[in-house]
Amino acid sequence: MMSNAVSSPGAVQALPQTGEVLADWDRTSPPTADMQAALVEDLRAIEDDQTVGDITRQLNSAKSGFRTLMAKTVSAVREDTGPIDLVAIDKRWSQVPFWQAIAAATASPYTDRNLLAAVDLARSPTGEIVSLPDTRSANLAILQRTFVIAAGTTLACMLIGYPYAMVAASCTGWKRQAMLAAVLLPLWTSLLVRTAAWFILLQDSGLINRMLQALGIIDTPLALLFNRTGVIIAMTHVLLPFMVLPIFSVLIAIPSNLMPAAASLGANPLRAFWRVLLPLSLRGVVSGSLLVFMTSIGYYITPALIGGPTDQMISSVIAFYATGTANWGMAGALGIVLLVATIALYVVYDRLSSSEGQRA
Repeated sequence: MMSNAVSSPGAVQALPQTGEVLADWDRTSPPTADMQAALVEDLRAIEDDQTVGDITRQLNSAKSGFRTLMAKTVSAVREDTGPIDLVAIDKRWSQVPFWQAIAAATASPYTDRNLLAAVDLARSPTGEIVSLPDTRSANLAILQRTFVIAAGTTLACMLIGYPYAMVAASCTGWKRQAMLAAVLLPLWTSLLVRTAAWFILLQDSGLINRMLQALGIIDTPLALLFNRTGVIIAMTHVLLPFMVLPIFSVLIAIPSNLMPAAASLGANPLRAFWRVLLPLSLRGVVSGSLLVFMTSIGYYITPALIGGPTDQMISSVIAFYATGTANWGMAGALGIVLLVATIALYVVYDRLSSSEGQRA
């Protein structure tokens, strides 16, 4: 996937003469007869329709219109063995942007086009990096939405998971085992099944709305499905074990006499928690938060089933490029963006762990 994101050798290999002639072209002046002749010779040398299709997809992704243009041109080139005027076949061959796309495709077997497009950037005909119009790409907005949803899920898991881990760590015997089994139970069930269950629970006539109406808390059903609230609720349930377990493992290693000692020195329970327990358990909180966040940014099934059109995450876009349009280059580029974000988070965690170890 990473190779597909930056590799684009099709035009370089299939159009060698065209690439050699275009290397001396300034990319602004009108196309010359030599450029046309070189392209005609290269197209005549291609006998495999698969190669023509690969080149066409590559060029069409850079400049719309190459699908019909190449189909018409290849057909004319194969029928006539003599000199051919490409402009006579299609007037678009007289337009500079089409030749600029060929020049860019034949300049190098590697390209940064997919990586730039992943963050809504592109190269201008003169090679400068510019922002894409909002109507052409929304990858950056979807990436930002992905991080916002992941951060919201992480916060929800933290607010629920920390008190739960504290209670579990304070229990002993079968009570502790029962609490751990309860938080681990979702991991034994298929992700699709868990998401489908929340789909039933969150609908207007679902268990949650009916219970709230029966208690008199609400008069009309709450909108919990096909919105961000439902996505965060479902993802929090799925990812809660990844927050509870790291915090629990740190809490049970903290000596149980520290909190009574803080109370004997005059600290109230809140102050003792803030000054003693929380700093000592912060390593577990950071570990759990990173686990939840890094897992959240790659989620696909839960937002697809529970969320609405404005709640889809970047994984849905990757799936669209991979299976919907077979554009593995863009799918790989968006995957690289997520990989870089994950590595950056891991580096931060490693630095924090090292600092904690040195202070200890």
